[in-house]
Amino acid sequence: MINGKTRIYGILGRPVSHSLSPTMHNAAFREKGVNAVYVAFPVSDLRQAVAGLRGLGIGGVSVTIPFKEEIIPLLDGLDPQAARIGAVNTVVVKEGGLIGYNTDWVGALAALKGHTVIQGEHFLILGAGGAARAITFGLTDKGGRVSLTDIDPERAEALAREFGAEALPLTALADCPARVLINATPVGMAPHSEKIPIEADLLGKFTLVMDIVYRPLTTRLLQEAQARDVRTIDGLAMLIYQATAQFYLFTGLPAPVTAMSQAAYAALREEEGVE
Repeated sequence: MINGKTRIYGILGRPVSHSLSPTMHNAAFREKGVNAVYVAFPVSDLRQAVAGLRGLGIGGVSVTIPFKEEIIPLLDGLDPQAARIGAVNTVVVKEGGLIGYNTDWVGALAALKGHTVIQGEHFLILGAGGAARAITFGLTDKGGRVSLTDIDPERAEALAREFGAEALPLTALADCPARVLINATPVGMAPHSEKIPIEADLLGKFTLVMDIVYRPLTTRLLQEAQARDVRTIDGLAMLIYQATAQFYLFTGLPAPVTAMSQAAYAALREEEGVE
């Protein structure tokens, strides 16, 4: 029951109506008995939106495309990892100040946990955008070796230099000895789900393939990998784990991972018409 003591949280983005974050966080509030609600805030003016967080006493927000970098100068402080990554996906209100965090890298590592070791493993990341930055930071911070590639070679080289990774041209992927592939691009996302970010014939050289795209849940990349008996991780895993880390930052409570995961998968399967 929403009342005068209900704490408000939300997500800032454009567009944002498709987000699964309200589904996950509201399921977590119910499971934990927290008097709070999480809503989607479609933002047209980020500066005004941030001022609104201060003026309305919002408890905290998730931040998604296209504001993860743009929001940084509007905040009062940054967590060290967020500062290192250069992107924020979580803002927590602390004693009137707005502090930025990044839980994307936490979500990526949690999704990989149980499927592969990080330290000493060689990863190939497709893409050099915001998600790739967070994942590269997390993997290199934990002792992983990272090669990455992008349609913009200069962006890939800049990211590689920043985190001690290796930049590869798209033409050199067949020779890369990495055993784990991570797609950190939007290629394959609905409505263009027929697309694939790497030649399908190269997938057999990997032992594990992870896609951060979760619409559709089983992308063509994952389908092609599975057809070659390669283990896969769908994009919803990273989304769920970054949200569980956010929940802890928002409330100080351990996140109900099972409840959040079940809510997210149920919502996505209903959307896709899958029983």
